[in-house]
Amino acid sequence: MARVSDVEIDAVPDDVKPIYERYASEYGPFLNQVRVFAHRPAAVKHIMGLLLELKDEQVLPKRYLEIALVTVSKINECRYCVAHHTPRLIQQGLPPETTANILEPDCPGLDEVDRLVRDYSVEVTERFQYIRDKMFEDLRRHFSEEQIVELTLRIALCGFFNRFNDALMIGMEDGVVTDMLAAGGTEAELPEAAAE
Repeated sequence: MARVSDVEIDAVPDDVKPIYERYASEYGPFLNQVRVFAHRPAAVKHIMGLLLELKDEQVLPKRYLEIALVTVSKINECRYCVAHHTPRLIQQGLPPETTANILEPDCPGLDEVDRLVRDYSVEVTERFQYIRDKMFEDLRRHFSEEQIVELTLRIALCGFFNRFNDALMIGMEDGVVTDMLAAGGTEAELPEAAAE
């Protein structure tokens, strides 16, 4: 259980209910997360609404999005996000051994663009103020400016979610770890849960 109480869908304003429901079901099994966010309906409306809108538009290929999210979540050791996004990355064609070792400099299974997205995710997460212009030259060879902005947004937002989830100790939904293991992920990939 999270460090705050759950807010069920019937307790949020009517204009937020469709976003709450869709985020908990269509975006992924994120019911425990939306129940906590629902303490601030405006956050559900605007943050989760933004994610749903970006998903609908699909400007950034899902493979690169998931590489970024798994990379950031592993750097920040967010058990919740690693468990939720590892199967999605495997579904995008990366072998389980690649997802398990994605932070390794010579990680096998990443092509040139995959590696660029992984490296950019590390830079934005750990050294954002020191990113060299060369990184953007490389990104421009493969992505539009719109895609670069979204990639940067999603990397930074993932770091926000990692901190939010862990600070409030949002619990894993039933079946998420089982799904990760079934997809080829391993328990060893999951950071240790915070001590009670």
